[in-house]
Amino acid sequence: MKFRKIMRLTAIAGFWLALFSMTTEAKTKVTSQPFGKMPDGTPVEIYTLSDGIHEARIMTYGGVLVSFKAPDRNGKAADVVLGFDDVDGYAANFNGSADAFFGAVIGRYANRIAQGSFTLDGVKYSLPLNDGKNSLHGGPRGFNNVVWKAKPIADGVELTYLSRDGEAGYPGNLSAVVQYTLVKGDLRIEYSATTDKDTVINLTNHSYFNLSGQGDILNHQLTLHASRFTPVDTGLIPTGELKSVVSTPFDFRTATPIGARINGDDEQLHRGHGYDHNWVLDSGPGKLAEAAELYDAGSGRVLKVLTDQPGIQFYSGNFLNGSIKGKGGKPDELHSALCLETQHFPDSPNHPDFPTAELKAGERYHTVTIFRFTTR
Repeated sequence: MKFRKIMRLTAIAGFWLALFSMTTEAKTKVTSQPFGKMPDGTPVEIYTLSDGIHEARIMTYGGVLVSFKAPDRNGKAADVVLGFDDVDGYAANFNGSADAFFGAVIGRYANRIAQGSFTLDGVKYSLPLNDGKNSLHGGPRGFNNVVWKAKPIADGVELTYLSRDGEAGYPGNLSAVVQYTLVKGDLRIEYSATTDKDTVINLTNHSYFNLSGQGDILNHQLTLHASRFTPVDTGLIPTGELKSVVSTPFDFRTATPIGARINGDDEQLHRGHGYDHNWVLDSGPGKLAEAAELYDAGSGRVLKVLTDQPGIQFYSGNFLNGSIKGKGGKPDELHSALCLETQHFPDSPNHPDFPTAELKAGERYHTVTIFRFTTR
């Protein structure tokens, strides 16, 4: 009888030990190391998150997702985002012009604001122009162009930045927090912010994805859970219309190769030189739901994008032309990667009918995006 009791207790102990071991093994490993210095001498760190299968590297300059390694259907890992090998490459690219914004946190306002101005609470605010007559992605010194403070957290890293009142023309002292975590192939990006004065805010991540790790993305199959998109004028500013995707090259409600219609004779495609538009997500704002799926048949890699934002900007790498030398000195050619930027609609501060991007003093901005990597 005593022997049976001992065996039973041993089995129970073994069960809990195995469970503890599984839990420990599943925990994401977070490490950090120096990653060089800015031209002014400011040190930059890089954090590596590894869940044992996937690996994400995030640096403090620009909050950039420097690399993401994901396995194909045969278990062979590849880096599936564009970028540079060192901080010098990013600093040279993020030079204040309308650059490529590789992998960066974008703010205060992602996408374009027409004529670089908006009115809030009866006051007109003027922003620096860096995209013709428009302000793009927060202007020449947006959140991609600053060094964030960082600390490790469970399964990831937390970045913080205080954007002072009047910085890049925006009102209010804005305290921004971005958390990257990696668990079982889910790269979760959680954005939050508070302000002491009414302002506008629209944060996103500007990673360029190529699930094959090489070549172009024209054979990638894209699904967008969106029945409408926001057409643009010649300056890529929304006209205000929410147009149905039915019978247009913008209908990705079922999986469609990106290259299938990209060169079609369509005015909107001509204006964007391909796809560079915002889709109105059917899920609506405030609810975390699947917005997009990207599939590469060659590698078997799948990327699902989940968000609680009202829109997603699909950009097909139309302005990559080989002039930028990326990782390993390799030129980034036309359509060599794409962006899926979860966001509020472009130029929302100037469109009262769009979901509001206003953040009032004392309130908290909070949004979540998940990049989920699997295979099939």
